[in-house]
This record gives sequence, C-alpha cells and structure tokens, in this order.
Amino acid sequence: MGNCHTVGPNEALVVSGACCGSDEKSYTVGGWAWAWWLITDIQKITLEIMTLQPKCEDVETAEGVAITVTGVAQVKVMTDKELLGYACEQFLGKTVAEIKSVILQTLEGHLRSILGTLTVEQIYQDRDQFARLVREVAAPDVGRMGIEILSFTIKDVYDKVEYLSSLGKSQTAAVQRDADIGVAEAERDAGIREAECKREMMDVKFQADTKMADSKRELEMQKAAFNQEVNTKKAESQLAYELQAAKEQQKIRLEEIEIEVVQRKKQISIEEKEIMRTDKELIATVRRPAEAEAYKMQQLAEAQKMKKVLTAQAEAEKIKRIGEAEAGSIEAVGKAEAQRMKLKAEAYQQYGEAAKTALVLEALPKIAEKVAAPLSRTNEIVILSGDGGRVTGEVNRLLAELPVSVNALTGVDLSKIPLLQKMTNPQA
Repeated sequence: MGNCHTVGPNEALVVSGACCGSDEKSYTVGGWAWAWWLITDIQKITLEIMTLQPKCEDVETAEGVAITVTGVAQVKVMTDKELLGYACEQFLGKTVAEIKSVILQTLEGHLRSILGTLTVEQIYQDRDQFARLVREVAAPDVGRMGIEILSFTIKDVYDKVEYLSSLGKSQTAAVQRDADIGVAEAERDAGIREAECKREMMDVKFQADTKMADSKRELEMQKAAFNQEVNTKKAESQLAYELQAAKEQQKIRLEEIEIEVVQRKKQISIEEKEIMRTDKELIATVRRPAEAEAYKMQQLAEAQKMKKVLTAQAEAEKIKRIGEAEAGSIEAVGKAEAQRMKLKAEAYQQYGEAAKTALVLEALPKIAEKVAAPLSRTNEIVILSGDGGRVTGEVNRLLAELPVSVNALTGVDLSKIPLLQKMTNPQA
C-alpha cells in the first residue's frame, strides 16, 4: 500500500525508489504523487527565492586600492527537470541556510576575482555594469548547481583610506563646477533668448510697421489711381466736348466756304462775261486799227529795207570797183618798190660794209627824231652845274656812247668811220 503526497507551487516533490531496485526519480512541482510504503522515498526541496548578501572586504582592485563591496543577489532553484535534478543532487536534504551558504561562497569568490580586474572608478561609477559582469561570470557555475541568479546588484562600496571620499569631493567639485557652468550657460542662454525675443519683437514690430506702410502706400496708390481715372474721364469729357465743338465749327466753316465758293463762281462768271465784252470792244476799237497801222508800217519797213539793200549793193559794187583799182595801183607800186629794194640789196651786197653804214646813217635821223619826240613837248630844259665845262663833257660822253649803242642794236661799228671818230674823240 502507499500514500498520496502533495506539494505547493513553491516546492518540488522528489519521489525516488521503486520495485525491483529501480533508480527512477520523479519530480513534481505544485501537484501530487503516489508513494509506496517501504520501497519509495519522498523528499521536498524549496523553490522560493533566496536573498543573499555577498560581501568582499579589503579586496584590492586593479590599482591596488583596498575596498569593501557589498551586494544583493536573488537566487532560486530552477524548475527545469534536468536542472532540477542537478539541484536535487547538490542540495536535497540540506537546509535553506546551507544552500544559501554554498551559493554565497560561490558568488563572493567570483565577486572577489572580478574586483581585482577593475579600477575603483569603474566599480564606483558604473555599478550596474559591474553587477552585470558578476552575474554573467557566476551564472554558469551556479547554473550547474541548478540555481538561477534572478538579479544581482551592488549595495555598497567603501574603503578605509577615504579614496572614494576623495573621488566624491572631486566629483562634487566637478558637479559644482558643472553647476556653475550650467548656471552661467543658463544665464547666457537666457540673455541670448531675451535678445532673440527682443529681436523677434523688433522684427514683428518692423513687419507690422512695414505692413502698415505698405497698406498706407497701397491706399495712396489706389487714391492716386482713382484720381487719375477721374481726371482722365474729365479730360476725355472735355476733349470730347471740344472735339464736338470743333466739328460743329468745321461744319459751319464748310458751309460758309461753300457759300463763298458759290459767290465766287458767280463773280467769276460775271468777270468772264465782262472780259469777253472788253475783248470785243478792244478788238473793235484797238486791235483792228492797230493791225491796219501795223500792216502799213510793215509795208513801209519792207520798202525801206529794200531801198537800203539796193543802196548797199550799189555802194558795195562801188567799193569793189575802187578796191580793185587801188589793188592794181598798190600792186604796181609794190612791184616797183620790190624792184628798188632788190637793186638796193644788190648794191649793198656789192658795197658790203659801206652800204650797211650808209643805211644806218640814213636811219639815225629817224631814230633821233623818235628819241627826241618827248622832248619836243618840253618848254624849257635847265641843266644845274657849277662848272661850265661839265656840260660839254656830258655831251661828249653821250656822243662817245652812241657808237656802242648802235653796234649793240645793228651790229655796225660806227667807231671805224673817220668822221664819227673825230666827233666822238675830239682830242684825236
């Protein structure tokens, strides 16, 4: 026979042993199991959370600073059958205190080993990272015991040489400094923000003023446009009135011009009739008598012309006859004169130089006459000279220069004629 055993959800029931020496084990969590008398064994193991406080005193860190670290760990037996079997092998039959002691020593060992690899600053400033590192390192070892680490945190870190307090002071100073910097930055940001607000306010005011000015300008422009439109309409009306008045005035002027044209036509017709009458009167009173007189004058002129022509022809015939007679006479005289010159030339050729001289001598009186012609119109010639013999000398000089002039003009040397030699050189 046997009994029925039950357990709550915070415990596990382990039934071991069976007939024929079987080593089969069954695990029941929060349920019931049947156990035979004498041949089966019934044991229980707690599944409640166990709180541990691992503590490592005066553990040297990586920098050689001795610190004391206290942590808090929450552990429990895992309910997986295999892992639960590991926990039953390790802790079945032990009290909760003994189980805590084993797990605590394991955690403290890992905690001590990890502290030796970290600095105080890493441990103190990043406790969560440190706790996570401890849990990760210790979890495999306690897991092989069927124990699960639910949480692990660092409760306290301190030392006996006030190293951490020094860090705290420096941290406090840094925090104070950061606070002062933060205050200064906040004040600066506040000033900047205030300036920005003022600038935004000025921008808004400027925009508002600009919009007001734009609105005012648009209003003025609209007024100007309206005034311009009104003035344009007025000007158009005035121009239309003036144009219509000008058209009416032009119509009146055209009618007046038409009247003047009709009057002028009538006047021209009257004047044409008067001109025709005057022409007929002139023809009767002036033209016909004038034509008769002109015909008479024409006939008289023709007769006079004929008379002059006949007279001129007779006179021309007379002149012709006289000219022919004079031409015959001149021809005879010329032939005689030519014969005389021929004979004279032959004589000159025969007598040579003497003939030329004679010819020059014949021409000298005529030359002297032509030279003295201006003097013939002179009433009196007065020669001013203080010496009476000077006049005679001037006369002799003129006579001496006469052969030279004649030689230059005719080529005849009068100085070779004995008579002239005596005249030109009385001393000889």
